[in-house]
Amino acid sequence: MAANKTFRVGPVALTTTLTTNVLNPPAASGGVGAGSSPQYIILRHIRISNRTVSPATFSLWLGGTGGNVAGTEVIGSGLSVAANSSYDWYGLLRLDSTDFLVGGAGTTLALTFQAEGEIGVAG
Repeated sequence: MAANKTFRVGPVALTTTLTTNVLNPPAASGGVGAGSSPQYIILRHIRISNRTVSPATFSLWLGGTGGNVAGTEVIGSGLSVAANSSYDWYGLLRLDSTDFLVGGAGTTLALTFQAEGEIGVAG
């Protein structure tokens, strides 16, 4: 039986800062349980909802903290979400403790991000 736990993140309003760290798994730290393995996330669903009466775009990258380097686009590179509508992504995307899901929107606070998946302990 798998030890992963299901989890949900968000909703979180996206801003026009396209280098915002949207999601990152926890890393191991000192204190009680020091030396434990870092965690990982397996994303299975992402929903981007547009709460406005105008279309709005979003972009998500996978890489280092605050990074949106060309070639690391992962979901919705300038993808438009219709007014009062949602975009749903289904798949399997693993984020290790050194991976950051980074992104933002073309219009501040028009779009919200939420996701579901699993979280587990690496190693």
